[in-house]
Amino acid sequence: MRNGFHYPRPARTGIGRQPLDVEGIAYFSSVNPRWFNPSLTYGCVKEHEVSQFIPHFVLYDKICLTFRAFFKQPVFESPLEHYRVRKVNILYFLEDDTITVIEPEVENSGIKHGRLVRRNRIPKTAHGDFWHWKDFNIGIKMTMYGVMYHITDCDIFTKEYLQSQGIELNDPEEMPPDPYTLNRQLKLKSHSHKTEWTDDKFRRFLEYDGKILRFFAVWDDRDSEYGQLRQYIIYYYLADDTVEVHEVYKENDGRDPVPLLLRKMKLPREWKDLPIDFPSVMTVADEEATAYYTSKDFLVGETIFILGRRFLIYNTDTFTRKYFKEVLNITQRDAIDVFEKKPPPPVMPIPPYLGFGSPEDSLQSCLTVTIPQPPKKDVVQYLDNVSKYLRYEAIMDWVHPEDKDRKFVFSYSLSDCSITISEIPKRNSGFMEGTYLKSTRIPKPGTNLDDPEYYTPADLYIGAVVTVFTQRFIITGADLFVYHYMQTNPEKFPPHITDNIRNYMIKAGHLKEDTADHVQELEKEGEERKKNLNC
Repeated sequence: MRNGFHYPRPARTGIGRQPLDVEGIAYFSSVNPRWFNPSLTYGCVKEHEVSQFIPHFVLYDKICLTFRAFFKQPVFESPLEHYRVRKVNILYFLEDDTITVIEPEVENSGIKHGRLVRRNRIPKTAHGDFWHWKDFNIGIKMTMYGVMYHITDCDIFTKEYLQSQGIELNDPEEMPPDPYTLNRQLKLKSHSHKTEWTDDKFRRFLEYDGKILRFFAVWDDRDSEYGQLRQYIIYYYLADDTVEVHEVYKENDGRDPVPLLLRKMKLPREWKDLPIDFPSVMTVADEEATAYYTSKDFLVGETIFILGRRFLIYNTDTFTRKYFKEVLNITQRDAIDVFEKKPPPPVMPIPPYLGFGSPEDSLQSCLTVTIPQPPKKDVVQYLDNVSKYLRYEAIMDWVHPEDKDRKFVFSYSLSDCSITISEIPKRNSGFMEGTYLKSTRIPKPGTNLDDPEYYTPADLYIGAVVTVFTQRFIITGADLFVYHYMQTNPEKFPPHITDNIRNYMIKAGHLKEDTADHVQELEKEGEERKKNLNC
């Protein structure tokens, strides 16, 4: 109803001005058309998504097509050339369809380069048409402001863009050469030459000042009377190719310490044919280039003559070897042993042991001329084993009946390998108890008196016979600490010695745990034997 008048409602249409389903007959034939919802049957109508608008100048901003071209510029009133080939780059900007022409710089061309055509839209015809990127292709000719450009190639981006737009590009063409540029290149090439290298003294001073090659040499003068093999050091100065020789002096060699054998000078090869005014007058000539020794002549193992003396080079320092290898590409040989080896000093024979003191104490008086020093002790062994003793019980291998019941205690000191023998007191025995033998290293019978072999803990076990200076003793017992020491140091004792002490400790009842284990092992062995017999 509008302004009080009834108007029919216009039919609603969808996309493409097609009638909607709600306007159909099925809708009006429904019992209750007000409750009919077509979206429940056909689904919701999808709305058309409108893409975001991007302006043309924003989409193609800073994007340009590059074409390589040339044009021929005529040259008038010149007998040498009639035209010049000028190479240019044509840039087409896609954002506003403008074109600019730029000529790259050519060396020694004599022409001002740069922008030839400013950036603008260039007319194609007189009817108001402009050049468009669809008109460009390889091999075509295009005229801009009266100049005809021939396109020969383009860059990779331009090729990909034109091919993506459906333009088929022609094959690239070669750029024709410029006669004037070729002529200039030939003239420059004919006049170009390399300056010959000259051995500039100032350059050598700046490069090699302070760098000296050092060679170790000997002069063998033993053929003459009172001659010797004398050592020298040869210094070669790289800054001016001069040589200096120093003699190596030793302490108390009887020679005057002259600082230099040869002062710093250029060393000639032919020393016999030297002029009278050498070296006060020196002229530079080509024939003199080989008249002096150079650094390449000083090699290990080579012999050089220094003003009549023959020197053998036997070694060099590290810097000299590195210089020869990196600069001269020469590898020096290893050092040569040219010195005679001194004979070893004579060994004085050791006199036999006379029986005074110990053999070690007597030996100290033979090793030194001054006041003899006492034998040196092993301090580490002493500190590790101080107050540690291995105690054994022993009886005397008696000959006389009164010695039958005497018992002794052997105390072996681990700090100095000495043995102390003490007698166990017995009532009415008639013998004094206490120290029988003070702390002494006891040698084994039958050993060399000059270098005797002494008793060690490995020689003391149950039943062992120990001869103490012709008196025989039999070991009958041991302390529990002896067994623990054997367990701690098994490498010092043979297995049978360890088993000997272990069996004694088990019988004496000192090793109850080992006894129980031994009994269990015997029981297991007995049970296994019974099973085998029953089978």
